[in-house]
Amino acid sequence: MPFLTNKTYDEVQVGDSAYIERQLTKEDITNFAMVSSDCNPAHVDPEYAKETFFKQVIGHGMWSGSLISAVIGTKLPGPGSIYISQSFSFKGPVYVGDVIRAEVTIKQKNEKNRIILDCKCTNQKGEVVLTGEAEASAPKKKFAKEVVIS
Repeated sequence: MPFLTNKTYDEVQVGDSAYIERQLTKEDITNFAMVSSDCNPAHVDPEYAKETFFKQVIGHGMWSGSLISAVIGTKLPGPGSIYISQSFSFKGPVYVGDVIRAEVTIKQKNEKNRIILDCKCTNQKGEVVLTGEAEASAPKKKFAKEVVIS
């Protein structure tokens, strides 16, 4: 089982960064469409997608955005953080099979335990597919626990 730990507001420093990597699968697209109710045919219909600019199914932009959320919620600052706001710009498509590296870097510490994070997603070729900024409230208390999903 994975083990989660956080960094409290007092522990985080400007310049700290963390990332996760995840490969986009057809199942991810199907599940994301079901959970989000975004059944745009560009994401779920290969025949339709052949006629689009990208010529094939592309992943939902917010799938990459959700990886940013995962980094904030599980790594930096981690458990106990609260995601407050985000601003993303989608720079390129994500295709089935692409391996996306979602990375956040602390840009600023503000009052009331708030932090500003630079966000970036790149594919396995190093191409940037998402940039942005997020604001989160960093936890005050230390947390360390084995992950249990029930």
